[in-house]
Amino acid sequence: PPASRTAMGDSGGSVVSVDVERISLGGKEHHIQTNHGSVSVAVYGDHDKPALVTYPDVALNHMSCFQGLLFCPEAASLLLHNFCIYHISPPGHELGAAPISPKRPAPSVDDLADQVADVLDFFGLGSVMCLGATAGAYILTLFAAKYRERVLGLVLVSPLCRAPTWTEWLYSKVESNLLYYYGMCGLVKESLLQRFFSKEVRGCSESPESDIVQACRSLLDQRQSMNVWQFVQTMNGRYDLTEELKQLQCRTLIFVGENSQFHAEAVHMTAKLDRRYCALVEVKIYIYIPFKCFSCVDICKSVAGASMRVTRDGGATSCNAYTDGVLLHGVRPLQAKPARLQPAQPPEPILYIAGAPFA
Repeated sequence: PPASRTAMGDSGGSVVSVDVERISLGGKEHHIQTNHGSVSVAVYGDHDKPALVTYPDVALNHMSCFQGLLFCPEAASLLLHNFCIYHISPPGHELGAAPISPKRPAPSVDDLADQVADVLDFFGLGSVMCLGATAGAYILTLFAAKYRERVLGLVLVSPLCRAPTWTEWLYSKVESNLLYYYGMCGLVKESLLQRFFSKEVRGCSESPESDIVQACRSLLDQRQSMNVWQFVQTMNGRYDLTEELKQLQCRTLIFVGENSQFHAEAVHMTAKLDRRYCALVEVKIYIYIPFKCFSCVDICKSVAGASMRVTRDGGATSCNAYTDGVLLHGVRPLQAKPARLQPAQPPEPILYIAGAPFA
């Protein structure tokens, strides 16, 4: 298949293309047989260090979802200096996965949360940090609700926490039928790209499609459609976690775009969590992106115990994002600062992420 590529700008504005799913960064992949089927876990770093568990969104794995952590040298080195990272892929979403038989029942969201516990048991892990994006954020939140003593903190990007609305349920049913009968067709890819990226990043008649969207489109072509179908089925059967959220005591940091389709979910989730332990970071539209970043490791360390670097007003703040590296599922490693006026003529490069779901 064609190489899957993405782009990363340097301080001079040049673009470097990399094969996001084929570069080895020293990690080791494990295929673990759990009580609810086999699951792939890629482990990076020293096993003696605190554990950071990640879970990606639908149709993605750790390389395509969390590439910003892997290819931003500053963030990657700091993360691996402080954590051993355990990237859990949804069933059949790992690179080179075999197709799952459509006759095999799709796992429930509880099954996937229990798989996370089985993975921790396999590696002999106690309490861990968790980082999840959208569907992955739901699974890790459910895991934290079921196994409260095993989660130190949650970093959630555009999370889901409620049952699907009738509109979303019907939309997912149509998407599922397209996947089942036609595979990863154009309509399904466009639907997923709209989920992952803002309109400005996806491009239009007046502006070309960005390199990162082209790379993601190529990656989707390589996905086993039946495996994606199963995860879509699973997430379409999720239930409301509102009552469970009230019992969570771990520190939680939530990121969402101001105009994101997941904004209402993030706000609802923040309102139900204990405000002593929770912060919501809303990323404003049309954000100027300079080169230096506040690494994700600082976010993780903040959630794990240090004071959070966000000014909270009732648990929420609007902020600017200063980032570096490749997009992290539509997000790069973030620096949260109180919103200020932007420079009148900011230098290149500029990235506009108005309404990005993962901002």
